[in-house]
Amino acid sequence: MINKKQIGMFIAAFFLLTLAACGGTDSKQGQNEEGAPDVAVGETETPIVSMEMENGGIVKLELYPEIAPKTVNNFVALVEDGFYDGLTFHRIIPGFMIQGGDPNGDGTGGPGYEIKGEFSNNGIDNPLSHERGVISMARTQEPDSAGSQFFIMHEDALDLDGDYAAFGKVIEGMDVVDEIAEQTETETGGALEGRPVAGQEQVIKKMTVER
Repeated sequence: MINKKQIGMFIAAFFLLTLAACGGTDSKQGQNEEGAPDVAVGETETPIVSMEMENGGIVKLELYPEIAPKTVNNFVALVEDGFYDGLTFHRIIPGFMIQGGDPNGDGTGGPGYEIKGEFSNNGIDNPLSHERGVISMARTQEPDSAGSQFFIMHEDALDLDGDYAAFGKVIEGMDVVDEIAEQTETETGGALEGRPVAGQEQVIKKMTVER
């Protein structure tokens, strides 16, 4: 009989294998390909990102630059540049996570550069666990391949700890995350697993930063 931990390990392995193009170099705009824009987010700051969905739902995310400074700087820079406005959650797996931030909308796009992966198996201590509501960066199998794609945990998946750069958590609007995860009709099986079917797209209207 398969236990809960084995299921979690299977999900984590599935997640890694199907992120084969998440650090892609396709650019929505002309970013510096040598690295993320330099934004001064001090490690004593706690930026709050407000994500408004096209249907009116709002999710607020608290970010932790003291845990993952490069990741937070990059995310804040993209938010302030309007990069995420109009993009979708292109991969939705209830009981696991919702993934967005791809300008191509299919898991292959990014901002045109890659950032350092801030997690323990890449030499950087990151104590933030992948619990329900935590936001983390998607990547390919290369550790330093994250760009703009992120995922928000619908439920705990602690097997991801140490392999992905968690950098914040939902502080308001977890009901919106639940609605996206549980009520969006998605494709099943094959390479399109988790992709919303036509007419079920979950669109981010706008993201803003409070700091």
